[in-house]
Formats: sequence, structure tokens, C-alpha cells
Amino acid sequence: MRVLGIESSCDETGVAVYDTDKGLLAHALFSQVELHAEYGGVVPELASRDHIRKTLPLLEEVLEQAGLERDDIDAVAYTAGPGLAGALLVGAAIGRSLAWALGKPALPINHMEGHLLSPLLEDRAPAFPFVSLLVSGGHTLLVDVKGVGEYELLGESIDDAVGEAFDKTAKLLGMDYPGGPYLAAKAEEGTAGRFEFPRPMTNRPGLDFSFSGLKTFAMNTWLDSEQTEQDKADICLAFQTAVVETLAIKCKRALKQTGHKRLVVAGGVSANKALREKLDAMPGVDVFYPRMQFCSDNGAMIAFAGAIRQQAFVMQDSPTFGVRPRWPMDELSPP
Repeated sequence: MRVLGIESSCDETGVAVYDTDKGLLAHALFSQVELHAEYGGVVPELASRDHIRKTLPLLEEVLEQAGLERDDIDAVAYTAGPGLAGALLVGAAIGRSLAWALGKPALPINHMEGHLLSPLLEDRAPAFPFVSLLVSGGHTLLVDVKGVGEYELLGESIDDAVGEAFDKTAKLLGMDYPGGPYLAAKAEEGTAGRFEFPRPMTNRPGLDFSFSGLKTFAMNTWLDSEQTEQDKADICLAFQTAVVETLAIKCKRALKQTGHKRLVVAGGVSANKALREKLDAMPGVDVFYPRMQFCSDNGAMIAFAGAIRQQAFVMQDSPTFGVRPRWPMDELSPP
């Protein structure tokens, strides 16, 4: 079965084709970073318009890479949520229209489930069950994953997601958009131990997160410093260390609570070098990640999730469609 996947939930347009017999056949991605950089963040209307311009050309590019015609596609998967409503509607409308024209099923996919399953695309893929840490610009989730569609939410951020906290802190420190990668790079120039940041919500039971206070702590530390480049680097390192250690502490708790020995880490922040080093050092735990190019939003994870769900459940098509800008993981279940 060949599934075409379309991702358009935010500021990246991704298209891919996944074959259940041959694996990933082709994928293409267009990032809108330059478009939104002058505004210091994603402008939803501009994002939607750019998805309109880019989705069909990327679709044709991917089919050409894979050596396929449109009629060779067996199903079309598209991101139905969570994400920006306008951006989601672009991918949904194109995906549903193409599926209808071809007489093939259209598969609405949860964006976070796509991230959760993306490490299964790798040669070294995790077996079920496992704990999943999903860390992105919009979400920070800990999930007990027993199988496809069998998810129990263990914890989430009660305020800023970890990627959001990275970006906002970087912006407060005067860094360009998107700030997270710039902050992580600056942290490599920092002096360890000069500043000590709190590890929020680690001194109480539970698996929820809170990162907004770290952002404020970083800002106050910056204002109280001489505001040199070394001060900035040291603050970036202290902030990143606090985030990484907080995530590691909660992951250890989740693994102990579930009894699992496998940890899957996905989403944009899963590319963070310091986070990977910290989690890889946990004794007795096998840690799995998607490849670097699939940490951020991409069409491959949507095509793969669509194929896996269609194989497992034979999803039923509907003559109508909508999108869900808010679509919690705990509302996902086998169809």
C-alpha cells in the first residue's frame, strides 16, 4: 500500500510517499522560516497562503522522485490537527480533494501521533510498549504507548511547551527567529555552573511540566548581569541545562511508573544535542529518536502514520471533513 502524506499544520509544508512493502519512497519539505523571520514568529495568514503555493508543487516533486503517477497512490493522509486552523485547512482540502478525485481513502492524522510514530521509520525502531516524550514548539507530552492508537497521557506542560520556552527565552535575549537553535548553539559557548536555574515541578510528585517560570528567571538574570556576550552564553547554558534535567527527571519517573524500558523522544526539540546526551546516559533504558531531518514537522511521519493506521484499523472514510486545531492525544483511540 502506497500512502501520500501531507503536513501543513504550522510553518512547514511537507509531502511524502510511504510504501508498506518498500518503506519511504520520497519526501520533500519547504520551511517558511525566512517568511516569518521579520515578524519574530509565525503569522498564521501568511503561513496558510504559503501552504497554498507550495503543496501541489511539492506533491508533484515527490511523485516524480518516487517514479509514481497519481493513480499509483492507494490512500492520502493529511494532518487534521492540532495546529493552525487555516494552515490545516489547506492540507486537508488538498488531501481530501485528491483522494476524492482518485477514488481512494482520505486519512485524517493527528500531528502529534505522527511525531510519536516517526522513530518507527528508522532501521533501529522501538518495539511496543514504550514511553514517548513529545517535545515541540507547541507541545510537551509524556505518553504511555502500548500500541498504535493505544495511548495514555501521563503528563503535559501546564503553560509553555518546551520549544516555545526555548524560542521565547531566545527572543528575550535578543536572538533571531526561530530562537531555539540559536539558544542551543550559544549555550555551547557558556561556562557551566556560573548561573543556577530552578528545575520546575521536580520537587513534587507527578509528570506535568511548567517552563514559563524559567523564561522569566532567564530574563531577570539577564537584566541583573552586565549583558555581555559571555553573560548571554552562560544564561543560555544554565537555561538549557535546567530544561534538559527537568525533562530527564520526568522521563525517569514515567519509566518507573509504567515499568517500561524503552523511551521514544520525538518533536523538534528531540534534535537538541544536550537533551540526547542526557537521556542516552540513563542506565537500563533504550532511547530512540527519529533521524534529524524528521525531528521537525515533515510529510514522512504523516504518510507513515496513515499507512500504519490503515493497516491496523482500516480507517473509514467520510464524505465531509474538518480540522481540529486542538486535538489532545488522550482523545486518540483505535477507530
